[in-house]
Amino acid sequence: VDIQEKLQNLPSVDEILKSKAGKRWLKLFPRRFVLDAIRDVIDLRREAVVKGKDAETTLESMQVEMERNMRALSAMSLVPVINATGIVIHTNLGRSPLSERAVANVASVARGYSTLEYDLEAGSRGSRNSHVRRLLRTLTGAEDGIAVNNNAAAVMLCLRALAEGREVIVSRGELVEIGGSFRVPEVMRQSGAVLHEVGATNKTHLEDYERAINENTALILKVHQSNFRMEGFTEDVPIAELAALGRKHKLPVMYDVGSGCLIDMRPHGIHTEPTVQEIVGAGPDVVTFSGDKLLGGPQAGIIVGQGDIIKTLSRHQLLRALRIDKLTLAALEATLMDYLDIEGATPKIPTMRMLLESAEDVRTRARRIASRIKGALLSSKARKAEVSVVRDVTFSGGGALPAHEIPTYAVSLEVKGVSANELEGRLRLGGSPAVIARIKDGVLLLDARGVLDGDVPVLSQRVADCLRV
Repeated sequence: VDIQEKLQNLPSVDEILKSKAGKRWLKLFPRRFVLDAIRDVIDLRREAVVKGKDAETTLESMQVEMERNMRALSAMSLVPVINATGIVIHTNLGRSPLSERAVANVASVARGYSTLEYDLEAGSRGSRNSHVRRLLRTLTGAEDGIAVNNNAAAVMLCLRALAEGREVIVSRGELVEIGGSFRVPEVMRQSGAVLHEVGATNKTHLEDYERAINENTALILKVHQSNFRMEGFTEDVPIAELAALGRKHKLPVMYDVGSGCLIDMRPHGIHTEPTVQEIVGAGPDVVTFSGDKLLGGPQAGIIVGQGDIIKTLSRHQLLRALRIDKLTLAALEATLMDYLDIEGATPKIPTMRMLLESAEDVRTRARRIASRIKGALLSSKARKAEVSVVRDVTFSGGGALPAHEIPTYAVSLEVKGVSANELEGRLRLGGSPAVIARIKDGVLLLDARGVLDGDVPVLSQRVADCLRV
C-alpha cells in the first residue's frame, strides 16, 4: 500500500465521532477533550505514514491511544504523590506538607467568602496582611511584618522600595543563585538597584563594607548561604556588626535569610541555621525568608523589620503584583499559629517533625513498610522480591541545610529479572498515587523519612501491585 493510499484510509474526525466508540466517548468526556485527543492521534499517524513508517491507519488501531489521551486530558495533573526519596523539603514535589491546622483553615476559607480584606469590627475595608502581622511580630520580635508570594519577591520588593537607582553593598561571596538560574545580581538588576560588590569570594571584612559606602549607597545587604556552604579559608561579617555599621552611617541593613527557621535546631545537632528571632535580635532593619522551607508552611516570602520600613513596603505599588491570595494567607496564618507554642510546634509541623525525627523512629517506620510489603506480596500473585531495611543518609532539600547529612533508613527492593529503573518507573507511572523513589548503586530504595504515616499501607499495596505477574 503506497503512502497516498494509507493517508486516504485515515478516518475523518466526523467519522470517528459518529462511530460506536465516538458516541461512547462523547458521553464519558467533554467534547473538547474528545476532539483534541482524536486530532492528536490522527496527526501522529499521518506524520508516521509520511515518514514511511509502518503505521496502522484504521480506527480500530487508534482507539486505545485515543481513549488514553482523553483520560489524560480529563485527569488532574497536580496530584498527590508518596515521597519515598528521603528529601523532606522536595522542591519538585511541592516542598513542605502543611500542618493539620493549616489544611483545615485553607479548606474552611476556600469554601466560601472570607475576611480577606474586611475589618469585622469597623465594618469596612481592611488589610490582607493584618492576618499575619500580629503573629509575625510575636514570633520574631520584629516591629512589623508583611507577606508576599515568595522570598525572591520579598527581596525584589525590598530592593525596589529601598534602593531603586542607588547602590546596594553585597559581599562577593554572597551573590548566590537561588535556583532555576535566579541569581541575586539578576534580582538586583530587575529591581532597579545598583550592585556594589565588596570583598573576595571566600573572605569579606567589615572594612570592605565601610570603604564601599558613598553618597549613592542606599542599603547594605547580607545573604545567608542557605543552599550551599563554603569551607576552609573563609570569613564573613556577622549580621550584628553589619547592623552596627548601618546605624553608624544611617543606612538600612537587610538580611535575606532564605530558609527561615523559628525553632532552634542546635539541640538536634544542626548548628548552621540561626533562628529568625536571633537574626532580628542582632539588629538588621529588615529580614526576609521563605514560608515553605524550614518554616513548613505554604509558598510565601515573609518580610519583618523596622515599622517605618515595613510601612514603606506596604505602600509600594509593586506590592500589589506580589501579594498572596486568600488560600496562601489561610495556610500561613495557621502555620504561624502552630508556632505560638514553640516547644510543641515540632510535632504539629510535618516538615520539622520529619527533619528532626530520630533515626530509630525512621527505622521503625521502614520496618513497618517492609513488613507490609512482604505481607502484600504474599497475599497477591506477585513476583518474589528481596525486601530489606538498610541504613543510609539523606538531606533536607529545598535549598536548606546544604551541608547537613541526615541519617535515615530505607526499604531496599530487589526483584530478579526486573531492573531498579524499571521498578522505579512502575511505581511512578503504574498506579495512583504515584510513588517517587530513588535508586542507589543499582538498587531501588524507598526512604522512610519522608513517608507520611498515613501513606504506609498505600505504599505497600502499590509495591505489590507493580510486581503482579
